[in-house]
Amino acid sequence: MQELIDKSHGWFRDWFRKVWEVRGGGLYACGFALTFLYFEIGSLREDVAQIGGVFNGALISFLIDFIIDSLINTIKAFGWPVYVVQTAPPFGAIALGLAFALFPKYIKPPMTRWLFPDGEPEKPKKAPAQAAGD
Repeated sequence: MQELIDKSHGWFRDWFRKVWEVRGGGLYACGFALTFLYFEIGSLREDVAQIGGVFNGALISFLIDFIIDSLINTIKAFGWPVYVVQTAPPFGAIALGLAFALFPKYIKPPMTRWLFPDGEPEKPKKAPAQAAGD
């Protein structure tokens, strides 16, 4: 497993790093990215089944469907905790609670090392407060 993690560089790591930073760099970010990938892979599986239409002149329709599916998958991924809880009540809720409790200690440090091999990401600097009356 560690060998696979060490070799996963390139666009996937860059994409995951961007999602990680935009979504706050915690369990929610990780869950969002993994849920989005899950839905995208499912959509791609359906799109591959329809690939014959591309050769019949339906390329524009195929691309529009792909873009719409990706937008819908993004919206669905925002609600990933709901999918976890609904998966197997009450065990989904218990698993989500355990994930929130254990993620910062056991999963976030190795993920941060993988995403940022040169060290922690830089925190954005706050703009200095303006003087009153400016």
